[in-house]
Amino acid sequence: MPIELKGLSAFPITPADADGHVDTAALGRLIAPLCAAKVDSIGLLGSTGTYAYLTRTERRRAIEAARAVAGDVPILVGVGALRTDEAVRLAQDAKAAGAAAGLLAAVSYTPLTEDEVYAHFVTVARESGLPLCIYDNPGTTHFRFSPALVGRLSGLGGIIGVKSPTPEAPGAAAHLAELRRAVPDGFPLGYSGDWNVTEALIAGGDTWYSVMAGLFPRTALALTRAAQSGDAAQARALNARLEPLWRLFKEFSSLRVMYVSADLLGLCRVEPPRPILPLGDAARSRVAETLAALNLD
Repeated sequence: MPIELKGLSAFPITPADADGHVDTAALGRLIAPLCAAKVDSIGLLGSTGTYAYLTRTERRRAIEAARAVAGDVPILVGVGALRTDEAVRLAQDAKAAGAAAGLLAAVSYTPLTEDEVYAHFVTVARESGLPLCIYDNPGTTHFRFSPALVGRLSGLGGIIGVKSPTPEAPGAAAHLAELRRAVPDGFPLGYSGDWNVTEALIAGGDTWYSVMAGLFPRTALALTRAAQSGDAAQARALNARLEPLWRLFKEFSSLRVMYVSADLLGLCRVEPPRPILPLGDAARSRVAETLAALNLD
């Protein structure tokens, strides 16, 4: 399916067993509600989807399983890898399995220069033929995409958007304006970091790359559509209601909270890949209490 990186992109977890074998039936149960809610796209195998912990074969199985359920909802797939040639193969696999675009981070052990990251993107785009979204994830990769580098990459034919971490509220509008000056008109500028994203959307950000939408798409869509329509008061009110969930995300990580939430909702009973440990009983109880009080979706 063609993809326009605007609106709400929902990022589910990827259920897998202790050996990293993807539970495709459980993944289908997570994907189906996203499609029913009519999210704008699905972000498969992102950081929440633990792409870095899965083999090439299992990533391909996950894409095929998601595509079997997704219908006309386009899928954006994480294709990051340490080596450029491996990222090329992952992007080729994603395209062959029906992904609409790839999400490419500057994953590396040795710190990268801007020229190295630019060459990495040029090669993956050219060799795979898969449209790519820039994945700026400095908390993991320790590489931050400057506006100048985003501008350089946005001029390449195969680069179709950017996923940036949202700055704290006072800086969101300024960050968006700086990126706007660097990229061509209409180039989609999207944001992650659920607890900060509302102000970026109100300021005119094009896309919310959302962890919570992987389980609660209708709530996330309501906030997204309010911001898109210019109803800042409603968007902020919805965001304020979600503050208890944001507190859990910041304390325990959104990944761990989503694993517990998927279990509590009866969608799948799996644990995050080791060495990530599941939340203990006390934290799990707090997640359960918060979900019961919020009554999302």
